[in-house]
Amino acid sequence: MTTILIIDDDEAINELIKINLELSGYKTICAFDGSKGYALAKQENPDLIVLDVMMPEIDGYTVAKRIRENETIKDIPIIMLTALNMLQNKAQGFDIGVDDYLVKPFEIEELKMRIKALLKRTNNIPKSIAVKEVLTKGDITLIPETYSIEIKGLSTKVTPIEFDIVNLLMQNYGNMVSSAKILKDVWGYEADDAVETIRVHMRHIRTKIDKISNGKKYIETIYGGGYRLIPEGVEETIK
Repeated sequence: MTTILIIDDDEAINELIKINLELSGYKTICAFDGSKGYALAKQENPDLIVLDVMMPEIDGYTVAKRIRENETIKDIPIIMLTALNMLQNKAQGFDIGVDDYLVKPFEIEELKMRIKALLKRTNNIPKSIAVKEVLTKGDITLIPETYSIEIKGLSTKVTPIEFDIVNLLMQNYGNMVSSAKILKDVWGYEADDAVETIRVHMRHIRTKIDKISNGKKYIETIYGGGYRLIPEGVEETIK
């Protein structure tokens, strides 16, 4: 049976998630603070973690960071819950390696859908793991073994989600990839308000690439459509 660890200090929300997930056939484990949540993650090795951000003593970002640094449990998918609907907060969670992000208040059906999609994605082989060989297009090289992007001898590490996004763009280089396709291929669900999640990831990817690109820009935003990878880069600014 699929086991989900819920870490949230709000007892009402914790119980609401627990009841609904158990009615959907999941086994649940609950923790009401970050220390206990991290201990249970190590002890139980759940299939997925639902993690709140704002908790006393140890916040969700710290718990997520500790999980990602622990070799035994570092690959457990994490959905982060927060009332902080700010770009920098999402970027912080994604940089740590959080897989998905849901802002409170949320519909329980939306959470269940995200859980189902993420479990499907991780139970099937993630694209970043399925890509065995180094992939090069123009100036850009993707190195799956280290989750790295290399441009003309300089490299930067990215998260598995970011790797999957860049890999998808490279597989379709020169052509626009719609936001809907990115959501479906990387996260496994249809386009909705999570398009904002893509914008956060793109901003993060661009920031990392900018550090090694010597002024060139490689990802173009096609407004109202999606994104396009320009493997050879352009000198002028593109958005």
